[in-house]
Parts: sequence; structure tokens; C-alpha cells
Amino acid sequence: MLSGIGAPEIIVIALLILLLFGFKKLPDAARSIGKSARVFKSEVSELKEEDRQREDEKKGRESGSDATGPADDSRPRTDNESGPIS
Repeated sequence: MLSGIGAPEIIVIALLILLLFGFKKLPDAARSIGKSARVFKSEVSELKEEDRQREDEKKGRESGSDATGPADDSRPRTDNESGPIS
């Protein structure tokens, strides 16, 4: 797919980027892109960790373990009472 890109094409792309952003805004744009990439990477790793925890909980329930851990605040209460869970 990108095998047809050579040095002249890369130079043209770099010049276009410089014309669009300018020399003064280019470092800020690169910094912003880097920050966005870090945030995206951390969010993806958090989602992977949550999925892993859910799978571990699911496997624990399927294996028949009756370990009662802390209450899961993400699920609605079904005991029709208000107030904190005791």
C-alpha cells in the first residue's frame, strides 16, 4: 500500500505540512498530537484492564466460587431500599 512512496513524495508531504501549519505552529501541533496519542493509549489500556477483570469475574462465577467481594457500584440495586449497602 505505501510501497510506492519514495523520498520525493515524503519531501512534498513535509512541505505541504509546513505550509499548512507554518514554522511557528508546527511544534505545538506535534506536541498536541503526541499528547492526544498518550491519552488514547492510556484509555485503551484502561479498557483492556476492565475487560480482563470482567473476564476473570465471569470465569470465577462459572467455576462456582462463592466469594463475595465488594459491591459493584456500576450495577443498579435490586433490593428496593435506599441508602448505602450495609
